[in-house]
Amino acid sequence: MLCFETICVENRQLKNLSYHEARLNKTRRELWGYGDHWDLGKLLEIPDLVDESMHKCRVAYNKNIDSIKWEPYSRRSIRKVQRVYHDEIDYRYKYDNRDTLNTLYAQRGDADEILIIKKGLVTDSNFCNVAFFDGKHWLTPASPLLPGTQRAFLLDEGIIKTSEIRESDIETFSQIRLFNAMVDWVHAATLDVSLIA
Repeated sequence: MLCFETICVENRQLKNLSYHEARLNKTRRELWGYGDHWDLGKLLEIPDLVDESMHKCRVAYNKNIDSIKWEPYSRRSIRKVQRVYHDEIDYRYKYDNRDTLNTLYAQRGDADEILIIKKGLVTDSNFCNVAFFDGKHWLTPASPLLPGTQRAFLLDEGIIKTSEIRESDIETFSQIRLFNAMVDWVHAATLDVSLIA
């Protein structure tokens, strides 16, 4: 079994590295019992092929690093979100095996992204954590499938707050915003909740 981290590289700088390092080391400890601490700043050397534009660094690992891949990244457009349902899905760790998520994503129809509902509660999209605007605050589900690194940063900064969000609550909000390690808060897709099918 492998897990992975996806780290944003911009202007040849690794973004939010301390959050990725914390999650990686927590995963290695909880899944496999490894007590050593990896310093990603020392383990990751940005290759010459990475220029100033945005790139994605993907680190796959278990006891050891399995692979490190660097590739250019461009943000995708999200115009519509489709609700999908799975009461047993478990993605507490950033598993390399995304078969269940891929199956759910295949149910999106003409939408660009999915919103996964688990036991009546809103969790995440396929690739992003989400937040909803209630007119005053941005609220993110208290029980995401995967607590993302950008989500952790935004919570620490006080930009978002956690709340239990039921599917039935969606229509009480005005907007949804989708963000992840590669898509920061400023560039996150923001849609009217009427665009959630």
